[in-house]
Amino acid sequence: MSSSATRFDRGHTDDLITFLTASPTPYHAVATAAGRLEEAGFRQVEEAAAWDGTTGGKYVVRGGAIVAWYVPEGASAHTPYRIVGAHTDSPTLRVKPHPDSGAHGWRQVAVEIYGGPLLNSWLDRDLGIAGRLSLRDGTHRLVNADRPLLRVPQLAIHLDRGANDGLKLDRQRHMQPVWGLGDDVREGDLIRFLADEAGLDAEDVTGWDLMVHPVEPPAYLGRDRELLAAPRLDNLLSVHACTAALTAVAGAGRPPAYIPVMAAFDHEENGSESDTGAQGPLLGTVLERSVYARGGTYEDRARAFAGTVCLSSDVGHAVHPNYAERHDPTHHPRPNGGPILKVNVNQRYATDGTGRAVFAAACEAAGVPWQSFVSNNDMPCGTTIGPITAARHGIRTVDIGVACLSMHSARELCGAEDPYLLANALVAFLK
Repeated sequence: MSSSATRFDRGHTDDLITFLTASPTPYHAVATAAGRLEEAGFRQVEEAAAWDGTTGGKYVVRGGAIVAWYVPEGASAHTPYRIVGAHTDSPTLRVKPHPDSGAHGWRQVAVEIYGGPLLNSWLDRDLGIAGRLSLRDGTHRLVNADRPLLRVPQLAIHLDRGANDGLKLDRQRHMQPVWGLGDDVREGDLIRFLADEAGLDAEDVTGWDLMVHPVEPPAYLGRDRELLAAPRLDNLLSVHACTAALTAVAGAGRPPAYIPVMAAFDHEENGSESDTGAQGPLLGTVLERSVYARGGTYEDRARAFAGTVCLSSDVGHAVHPNYAERHDPTHHPRPNGGPILKVNVNQRYATDGTGRAVFAAACEAAGVPWQSFVSNNDMPCGTTIGPITAARHGIRTVDIGVACLSMHSARELCGAEDPYLLANALVAFLK
């Protein structure tokens, strides 16, 4: 491992805070990333349009997913790719098709549990609501009511004397947030409110993809501000890092050994099986069309894919000071110890020895320390888009990330230096 870490630049983590605040949903995260790509000279290409083989930066947006790439001068049709993969979604509470509900003088919003959130972390927390409104003319409009609107109230200890011995939450009955008072449930009330927030006529809104989010802003934590507490670190931390890395290497004027790519998918938290998830064809279609737009053949496509490497970047587990026995005794990733290499021999992660060497070389080139993560043998191991990418596209894939605590909480915790160290390692890899 490298011992000469790049000097910490808090400006990167400040920018991550800005990114997180602007991105309460996957749709907002994609819009935020796209705006930064545009500022760096990238241009959006439409999937339904013909693509040309010109050089430069391009990106495709599909719902809550974005794929961007930079074709340098001199790149051939069989030039391989260097990909950083991530996901835009986080565990949360998502609004149901008939959202207006209530009982006993309370107005409520009907929600469905998305992904695998730590349910107790959503209790007694001020929540906003954001997402995407679908309009009658086929267009979409983002909306973000980023202020205290909703709350999932916990039952008082006087009415649940055993709460501190093991809180039991029914996902249907106990997780519905309140947002007002009144005996009459008014159908369409929530959508009228959000249409007004977005400057729209409610009659024009025919569909929606909405979710709640904590409105408490990200913050530095600790005596020396060496920690970062924030929502959606899983996995917007990686989306921010790969956006920063791609824009940093674009147009750098180096020989085109690789074409750098970022791929941020939706729906990782519930299996990636969608047209915007890693199980779908989006990444492969974009890479293939890029080959063919440069005049390539199927042979060129096969050669390009054979030389391609993907880093699947997602958060992992830092050793927990109160539950150290839950971790492998010889693998204890620590905050601000640099990015982690995630290994599981049962292919819950896609890393192998060759991939480890690729990642180690990138960290060494960047002067970034790195750590290894493997699960305790008695604990089930999570997974990522890494094995999916490797299996679906035949691309060598390496699973990495940043160590954090409270994964899947409404508010997670990581080292304040680690986002910067990860981004530097990604820059070196994409070069």
